[in-house]
Amino acid sequence: MNNPFETGHIRNYILLYVSVVVIMILFFVAATLFRNVEVIDKKSFNTQIKQNPHAKVAQQNVVEVNSTRFKLMPKGY
Repeated sequence: MNNPFETGHIRNYILLYVSVVVIMILFFVAATLFRNVEVIDKKSFNTQIKQNPHAKVAQQNVVEVNSTRFKLMPKGY
């Protein structure tokens, strides 16, 4: 088997490596040039709290129903 450093084949390996790097750079440039960036509108949430007088009554009913069906442990492990 011939030594690639002595026969001049190292030049072919270097050219192959450089060509792969150049192709990668070209694909990167093409991907950045032709990328369509979509503008997304900023979402805003309603921060006003609505006061519902019936909500407290409904929550108390749920607690009463759940308290009869389940018994919680006095200490969590």
